[in-house]
Amino acid sequence: MAAKTTLNAKNLETLGAQRLAELLIEISTGSAAHKRRLRMELAGNHGSAEVAREVRKRLASIARARSFIEWHKVKTVNADLETQRSTIVTVVAADDPKEAFDLIWQFLAVAHTIFERSNSGDSVFIETFHRACADAGVIASAASIGTDVLADRVFDALQDNDHGQYDPLIAEMLPALGKDGLERLKSLLVQWSNEAEEEPADADREVFGWGGNGPIYRDEIDANHRQMTARIALQEIADAQNDVDAFIAQQPEQTLRAPTIAAEIADRLLLAGRAGEALEILDAADHRGRFELPYEWERARVEALDALGREEEARAYQWQCFEQSLDGEHLRALLRRLPDFDDIEAEEKAFAFVHGFPDVHRALAFFLTWPALAEAAKLISKRQAELDGNLYELMTPAAEILQEKHPLAATILLRAMIGFALDYGRSSRYKHAARHLAECASLAPHIDDFGSAPPHDAYLVELKRQHGNKHGFWSLMR
Repeated sequence: MAAKTTLNAKNLETLGAQRLAELLIEISTGSAAHKRRLRMELAGNHGSAEVAREVRKRLASIARARSFIEWHKVKTVNADLETQRSTIVTVVAADDPKEAFDLIWQFLAVAHTIFERSNSGDSVFIETFHRACADAGVIASAASIGTDVLADRVFDALQDNDHGQYDPLIAEMLPALGKDGLERLKSLLVQWSNEAEEEPADADREVFGWGGNGPIYRDEIDANHRQMTARIALQEIADAQNDVDAFIAQQPEQTLRAPTIAAEIADRLLLAGRAGEALEILDAADHRGRFELPYEWERARVEALDALGREEEARAYQWQCFEQSLDGEHLRALLRRLPDFDDIEAEEKAFAFVHGFPDVHRALAFFLTWPALAEAAKLISKRQAELDGNLYELMTPAAEILQEKHPLAATILLRAMIGFALDYGRSSRYKHAARHLAECASLAPHIDDFGSAPPHDAYLVELKRQHGNKHGFWSLMR
């Protein structure tokens, strides 16, 4: 049984309404957030209209604010925003969807003020406004907003999407827009993108920055932004309408040959049953200056070959991709297509190839992520002379992963990092090297056979012989 002083609803009820009211007044003194919450609860007693009035008033206040939102206030400000958003969705929308529709758009409109007053890297704000976009879609459907009105509202918002707050808006509005609303939105965007730019007089042009070809003007930036905004929105609409050709038409000529864009187009063509065209798009991509092609492009090419009935060619190409990149996703895709037992043999073949891969560090990364820790341990023992102790971002987590079941392999990695720090006199790494040496000492009792590597005591003697004058390091070992 809970003690009588435990803070729970039942115990607090014993204080009585008057005492609780006094405590709430006392607790809320000096806290604007608590006072707003209490006012909202009081408004709720008078119906959703009164709640809506309070929300509208608070949103107007937020929109008027001009002080910069310091990092330590981000959480508080976002909590306030979430309170308003939640109230619109759970209280107002349940009783008056049309009023909630207007409020959620007022909420979205304060994004400009918030982002202008804060660091653009504050992702918590963008997440809140993206949630509000989803809310707007649900509320629009509940309020039975006319599709023309809704399309116009979405179009206006997309023109003002400077901070990405409206990025998910089209997707979230699809059910409410319907076919007719989507067509209207499409026509508005096409018209907007085709509007002639009003060029300012040379004397009135604002220089935004400088490039290799001279000044970059603000009107040029704005024009490019408009074209990009319209293009991205029209691509999204094309996807919603399953119109591959419309999606392709929105790609600038200079980007059609980019491998990532080619892969995006190919994926859509494959879904439309146009595998031949997908392969043509992929093979026309510009590979110049690339050591490796993006995984998405390679995957799409495999799928296109498969769809054309060229399975053997697809398998051979995917194996070639794996050999070049050691990308585990290629190998997994290959193994999934093989019958039982054949996949085991293919995996063994792949492991043998990885063991002989020229870059030992990429080979190690593959075994760690596959994961095949026993193979990683074998690789480390076999090719320890090739290990680069400077690659601590790989070596450190690898040693941590291997130390429990493969302490010798972990020790070899730790020694590689110690050796690099001392051989090159990297004093900034001495504290890490000292920690690694202590870890080697703790792992030593768990190693039955050091193989070609010297036992810990012998290693320590040799380390002191070679680097005994590194006093900054040895002082950390006391």
